[in-house]
Amino acid sequence: NNNGDFAVIISDQRMPEMKGTEFLSKTVPQFPNTIRIILTGFTDVEDLVDAINSGQVYKYITKPWDPKELKEVVSQATKTYSLLRQRTDELSRAQVQASLLKALVDIPCNATTLGECLKQLAVVFGESLHANQCRLQMVTDGTLFDDYGCYNAPGIPEQPLAGDPLVKDAIATQSIKLFVHSSARTDYSEYYLDGAIGTHLAIPLISKESPFALLSLQWAKDFWLESDDISILHLLSNQLALSLACLELP
Repeated sequence: NNNGDFAVIISDQRMPEMKGTEFLSKTVPQFPNTIRIILTGFTDVEDLVDAINSGQVYKYITKPWDPKELKEVVSQATKTYSLLRQRTDELSRAQVQASLLKALVDIPCNATTLGECLKQLAVVFGESLHANQCRLQMVTDGTLFDDYGCYNAPGIPEQPLAGDPLVKDAIATQSIKLFVHSSARTDYSEYYLDGAIGTHLAIPLISKESPFALLSLQWAKDFWLESDDISILHLLSNQLALSLACLELP
């Protein structure tokens, strides 16, 4: 899929350097949702039972296998993976949403300056959404203002927003703008030619029918956002706008 995950891994039980059950167990940390199937022509009952009971193997098929049966098993395994992935994504979104909503209440209440508040909010959004950079910057009369807070992942240099056409359009149209480097060529492609930014999401924060701040999230690689992700970010941006609009900090 777009996240580099695998729906199904099929392994023979008897291999030169390690058993199939051992190999599949090594894939669990990196691909926890992947469905694992063992092919075996031997009676490795103890290993297979342990692997199945520990949740590392979904099913084993004895050799010689029936091609029709194998196809049906793989089809069912793929459906199981899709369901697991959907539920995992839903849970992850709910946890991120709850964490960010809590931060949107706590940080403005405890911050002593506007700069401190913007910085802490940028860090929370950036870390929660695994962004390489998150920048929360105030806007005045349709132009980026000096006050901002920024989060950068380790080793990632700060990327100013001035001159970024995506940011300019987001402010001008008062709507969310998204750029993904590998998608079809857009009006923004030339600006991002160096490839340093794979994905950029610009969200204007609106108060009294006018943008007064902008939330920028950048990823070095292509970061595919589902429609549910955009919906949640839209909800969070509305709450963020409300929190910032009520601030009275120096």
